Amino acid sequence: MIRISPSLLSADLYKLGEDVERAVDAGIDMLHVDVMDGHFVPNISMGIPIVKWLRKHTDVELDVHLMITDPDTYAPRFAKAGADIVTVHVEATDNLDRVLSSIKENGARCGVTLNPSTPLEDIRSALPMVDMVLIMSVNPGYGGQSYIDHSTEKIKKLKGMIDELGLDIPIEVDGGITPDNVHEVVEAGASIVVAGSSVFSINDRDIEGNVKRLRDAF
Repeated sequence: MIRISPSLLSADLYKLGEDVERAVDAGIDMLHVDVMDGHFVPNISMGIPIVKWLRKHTDVELDVHLMITDPDTYAPRFAKAGADIVTVHVEATDNLDRVLSSIKENGARCGVTLNPSTPLEDIRSALPMVDMVLIMSVNPGYGGQSYIDHSTEKIKKLKGMIDELGLDIPIEVDGGITPDNVHEVVEAGASIVVAGSSVFSINDRDIEGNVKRLRDAF
């Protein structure tokens, strides 16, 4: 089953509760929470209080993506706050195994993320530990970017690596996903798609229609 995880980065923060409820009612599978610190990426976004608020008010799976320079400290805190899965960047820590273990010790599943220019070999040793791999198909930091075409081949290679190791790990893809290219991403091996502006479009506010159009394009 292909799962949709809309990114709250593109939601109307003034109407965040309404947008979440509408997206859940429209049949999304997860909520993608982008956490940025202004250091690892050139932007600052939501943090632990948002995750606590979401956990209090919705049962939907919270998919927390840490784009921060100190995941060692903060990853377990997001797990404690109510995240269902916490994903950390391989580029952001020299202690990846320790961070992944700390997430699990605090009650959440763990994932590893890599940027468009990061080779897949950098995460090979961590694959037996993780519950998900997130491929960035844009350079992280801002919503609304266009999909980087060579990401498709990277997804295919990652799927082959996972199969070669005899593992069963879902691949999530984040960045520039639209109804026009989601089929390509899914065909390459992704089973979770992050969609920000393709779902939470402030211009048209048609969250329900946007979710349906994305799902119909699989």
